Amino acid sequence: MPLPIKKSQKKFLLGVSLVEMVAFIVIVSVALIPLINVYRQATVHNADPLIRIRGLEAAQSLLDEILALKYDEQTPTGGIPACSSVQAGSVACNNNPDSNRNDVDDYQGWSDVPYTGYARSVRVTTNANIKLVEVSVTTPTGETILLAAERANF
Repeated sequence: MPLPIKKSQKKFLLGVSLVEMVAFIVIVSVALIPLINVYRQATVHNADPLIRIRGLEAAQSLLDEILALKYDEQTPTGGIPACSSVQAGSVACNNNPDSNRNDVDDYQGWSDVPYTGYARSVRVTTNANIKLVEVSVTTPTGETILLAAERANF
């Protein structure tokens, strides 16, 4: 059974004092500052993965398109005999880009804008009958995504 409280003591037991309330507000405010900073940081950078994925998709689609083409203008359909090979009927590879985009070399120095704020460019280099195709995409955040693949003459 609770002890009886006198009327003179009852007024001191109701609620909290102003000092206690101010102390509570100060403590909660100090604790909320780091939490708000973490939340702000998360919201500022929440689109970065989406931007990277879109840039990677733009680079990968162009690289796939280029690698599906013939090695060289002189390469016959089916790839046999390979240009500049020792096989009978082989012709010399020209490794020169032209505007028809029907072989890997034609994309050398090519660039476009696949989406607003994105820039995509291609570099093709030939070394020992192997072509290195590099596709570079610059995202709106300034990040550069580079994909590269080699295309052999066969």
